[in-house]
Amino acid sequence: MKITDFLNVNAISADLKATNKEEVIKELVDLLDKAEPIKAKDALTKRLMEREALGSTGIGQGIGIPHAKCNAVKELTGALSISHKGVDFDSLDGEPTYIFFLLVAPEDAAGPHLKALATISRMLKNRFFRESLISAKDTDTILNIITKENPKT
Repeated sequence: MKITDFLNVNAISADLKATNKEEVIKELVDLLDKAEPIKAKDALTKRLMEREALGSTGIGQGIGIPHAKCNAVKELTGALSISHKGVDFDSLDGEPTYIFFLLVAPEDAAGPHLKALATISRMLKNRFFRESLISAKDTDTILNIITKENPKT
């Protein structure tokens, strides 16, 4: 599975404005909603916050992968946003989070959901890839970075 299989290219932002976890979740959901309207945006936001309450999806090394299964979407989809200032996302390493991948799947899509999480994690292990995303100044640059790295996954 490749990131471009599920990342909505119209739901990418190089300038996340949020300053805390709840704002990050809301901004990512809004970003995805603008790209492909979500029928139950509030329910999705609530589900994502419930998932965060179970344990932070800030996995360390500047990465956050908020994710949930919710029938607000019809198929596995994702959004990506970069914070240049960093956000306290209760990351496992206690460091600020800069890269946020939102991943949402329908309730019955456990397999694809897990494969997508693994794909994102695998790509983001590469320090050069992470640093390239964080330093990207616009959406086109982010998409170009992902497209170049995608064939390697």
